[in-house]
Amino acid sequence: MTTTRLRPPPLPTARGPLSAAVLTALREGTEPDVSTLPDDAYGDDLQLALYTLYELHYQGFADVSERLEWDPDLLALRARLEDRFLGALRADVPVDAEDTPGTALDELQVEPVDGGGVSYFLRDHGTLGQAREYAALRSLYHLKEADPHAWVVPRLRGRAKAAMVAVEYDEFGAGRADEIHAQLFADLMADLGLDTAYGTYLDASPAEALATVNLMSLFGLHRALRGALVGHFATVEVTSSPASRRLARALERIGAGPAAVRFYTEHVEADAVHEQVVRHDVVAGLLEHEPRLADDVVFGVRATTYLEDRLAEVLLSAWRAGGTALRPGYSESAAPG
Repeated sequence: MTTTRLRPPPLPTARGPLSAAVLTALREGTEPDVSTLPDDAYGDDLQLALYTLYELHYQGFADVSERLEWDPDLLALRARLEDRFLGALRADVPVDAEDTPGTALDELQVEPVDGGGVSYFLRDHGTLGQAREYAALRSLYHLKEADPHAWVVPRLRGRAKAAMVAVEYDEFGAGRADEIHAQLFADLMADLGLDTAYGTYLDASPAEALATVNLMSLFGLHRALRGALVGHFATVEVTSSPASRRLARALERIGAGPAAVRFYTEHVEADAVHEQVVRHDVVAGLLEHEPRLADDVVFGVRATTYLEDRLAEVLLSAWRAGGTALRPGYSESAAPG
């Protein structure tokens, strides 16, 4: 199923009092009525509220005024949610004195002994339904692929900036709209019979999936977190090539079409090159000018891995039990595709 949506996506469904208050404020253009925040910084209510506020800086929502992007009351609430989210991450992902960006990135290349990751599972055991489910959840990121990272460009200098732009140029299709990686992922979704419209699977996505996308927005929107954003970007590029190779094999094994396979085969070669550029020019170039940001780069790497591991646990636990990681009301075939 392929859909072309010419308008922004509709607002999602609330998952608690906080997200309900945010949605009401957006619909009515009023101040959000929020007195207390949920205890769980990684839970559905807070993550959906934060995701919704961040989306005002991307495609927005149907029937929500574009002027609300910079509404001071919404920004003040967003800052409270960010403080809760970032505080939880700093507590759960401490950076030790001996940690270095190089060590943190090297650790990403150590293959798990048990081959227990999502890409391994899909390669060896995954079904078409599970591949569709994975694509639906990943669409929250891949349909805005490279967008959050672009915000760091004006905050870099010298070779870090030049290298970042070079990699982003590839991510944005090297001048060709049909080669933009977000478009390639939409082609993958169409090949798997999924709805390609931006934001379609937001209501189906658990908090763990929202958190991985919120992390990019958090890092991207704040100049003070530019080091963490570079760490996130480096993590994506370092881990992408081997995981993409496994996911391409998974899609070939289950008989997916050529567009679905191509998204991942494209990333196998491109991201192997990007990895070296990011390591030696983006990360090293940043630290050449601002060595004090080394701990922030490490934090970006560790926080990205931490949230990705949380999502992987949800996916694998559900699939190994014969169920779905999608939220209640959505089938394993990734409805409403």
